[in-house]
Amino acid sequence: MKDKIIVVDDELSIATLLKFNLEQAGFIVETAHDGMSGLKLAEKQDAALIVLDLMLPELDGLEVCKRLRQQKINTPILMLTAKDDEFDKVLGLELGADDYLTKPFSPREVVARVKAILRRMSHQTTSSEEVTDGTIIIGDVKIVPDNYEAFKAEERLELTPKEFELLVYLAKNKGRVLTRDQLLSAIWNYDFVGDTRIVDVHISHVREKIEPNTKKPIYIKTIRGLGYKMEEPKAE
Repeated sequence: MKDKIIVVDDELSIATLLKFNLEQAGFIVETAHDGMSGLKLAEKQDAALIVLDLMLPELDGLEVCKRLRQQKINTPILMLTAKDDEFDKVLGLELGADDYLTKPFSPREVVARVKAILRRMSHQTTSSEEVTDGTIIIGDVKIVPDNYEAFKAEERLELTPKEFELLVYLAKNKGRVLTRDQLLSAIWNYDFVGDTRIVDVHISHVREKIEPNTKKPIYIKTIRGLGYKMEEPKAE
């Protein structure tokens, strides 16, 4: 069964070009040309991924992303922006986008990013014997990779696909210091032009969902000058 991709872009030429190239790559594609229409399409929750422009009429991409995440709709979002502005990129990631591309870009690059995101999601649930063999338990955090679920004290965590991938990778490497560049390579799987801020943003998101006190994390420790390490919380 083909995956459905939603493309939301108010520039008709770009939306048409992306639709053509994604369909050539084997996807089913629906398009919308303003934020409200894109939001309504995405709320159906039957899409595998959303390609979302930042600058849209009615609702901008940031607001669409924010509303979807507030509704616990965790469909992966690839955000497109014409602004080479770090603030917009980081804000988009903070609101729940999984990835971004700055215009101008080639349709091939968009297709490659879409495939990479979907491939990583599939890999988490089907391909790794280590992953599918069982549940990972660290403290009162329980991760069930083959079900794509995580729990804190038996309460199900609402994680975006990227947050889930990051949590699984940290858990599988418990006790090991992982640099930001290692995490970029493992989770994003391509050259992110050295922009390690994306790692920090997602670490912050995961901490908000598993740490009792994000100012004093007990699960995901920052190793100053190096990166991050996940460990068993120490008994008080």
